[in-house]
Amino acid sequence: MNLGGAMEQRLSAQWARVRARMRSEFGETAFQSWLKPLTFKGFHNGVVHLLVPTRFMQNWIESQYGDRLLELWRSENPSVTAIDVVHSATSSASHSAGHSGGHSATHGASGFSAHGRDGAAAPSANTDALNSFDAGLCAPLDPRFRFDNFIVGKPNELAFAAARRVAEADNVPFNPLFLFGGVGLGKTHLMHAIAAQLRESAPEKRVLYLSAEKFMYQFIRALRYKDTMAFKEQFRSVDVLMIDDVQFIAGKDNTQEEFFHTFNALVDQNRQVVISADKSPAELEGIEDRMKSRLGWGLVAEIHSTTYELRLGILQSKAEQMSADIPPKVLEFLAHKITSNVRELEGALNRLVAYANLVGRSITLETAQEVLHDLLRANDRRVTIEEIQKRVAEHFNVKLSEMHSARRSRGIARPRQVAMYLSKQLTARSLPEIGRKFGGRDHTTVMHAVRKVDELKQSDSSFAEDVELLRRMLEG
Repeated sequence: MNLGGAMEQRLSAQWARVRARMRSEFGETAFQSWLKPLTFKGFHNGVVHLLVPTRFMQNWIESQYGDRLLELWRSENPSVTAIDVVHSATSSASHSAGHSGGHSATHGASGFSAHGRDGAAAPSANTDALNSFDAGLCAPLDPRFRFDNFIVGKPNELAFAAARRVAEADNVPFNPLFLFGGVGLGKTHLMHAIAAQLRESAPEKRVLYLSAEKFMYQFIRALRYKDTMAFKEQFRSVDVLMIDDVQFIAGKDNTQEEFFHTFNALVDQNRQVVISADKSPAELEGIEDRMKSRLGWGLVAEIHSTTYELRLGILQSKAEQMSADIPPKVLEFLAHKITSNVRELEGALNRLVAYANLVGRSITLETAQEVLHDLLRANDRRVTIEEIQKRVAEHFNVKLSEMHSARRSRGIARPRQVAMYLSKQLTARSLPEIGRKFGGRDHTTVMHAVRKVDELKQSDSSFAEDVELLRRMLEG
């Protein structure tokens, strides 16, 4: 396709604008993963020819972005009638067919290309793309998700240790490794870390990491093109198969059947399988019993909800990575207040740091409460005297039972007075009601505690900060 210099410049400019609009419409993640690898190869008889590295990317782009891509090209160049996307292994043959008039790119409003769209001929059962390991199948790995920046605590220590064993050991004593837990607790981080380390330390191994949704998509595509044998060969030839969010195939019987046989074939060959889900195998609904049994064969490792200590450690590590100067009291406040999941916790820190940098204000407790008011409100709940007692006891490292005891030593009495003070400030309970919650004390004892805490706040700035921190963590 030899184009004149002026025509070539015009087409290049049009392609640049199309790419910019695709980036804007579909977002940076989709653009980097799928659209950025597209290369403009030429324009002939109304057909724009684009090249991608793999057959899988070709089919995905056609099915997910094809119609919009054609619309955007037509808005730039009304003479465009079709888009032809080919992968590099067949680009020469495809372009030759286009010159000879044998190319069958679909023309018209709903047409896109001859490959993989309605009215197109199905690919050969012996297609190279499915008979060889196709890196285009792998989901992109996030370089931030590594073992060395995963914060370990009691809720996730088993899952972390098991994931490292899979990534580092030649012989793993359990297969499969099944990771499960709620949203935002670190399953995906560990999956990415395993895949990244295996690719670095054992590049000769074929490691395939993808979502259960993409597994199903590939299986449906193989059925459509009567290419299931090549599909089986491809998935059963890997050394390590990693499937994220396996609960997605619940209720999808044909996909479950194929996954079951793929799983068995790999385990029989001593190939490693790593799976993640939001529930344990036994609790997955819509999954066949035999599949649940096989999924639980190896090691099932739960990632539990985070503790305060783990959340604080994550925030400290994140702040260090960002080189952000954040007062410890603010980190403690966030660790106490945002308990839902790690993603939300890190998102709150990112927002706080971005605000401070853009507006030029220092980060304080007041700033955090102002900037994160919507997030904090979503995590708020009605404060009770029992919760105040528990939180104060944890903060001052005393037993919860001391809130009701008769002991009067300063190390016990002071936290108890703080709890009484906060109960008066943060609840609608009367003084006698508060006193009864503290071991049946008289209302005058509560009044004395409130006055004493007020006096200490005026004379001791460190004490005042402690009380203020507790109040902010508790108030609804």
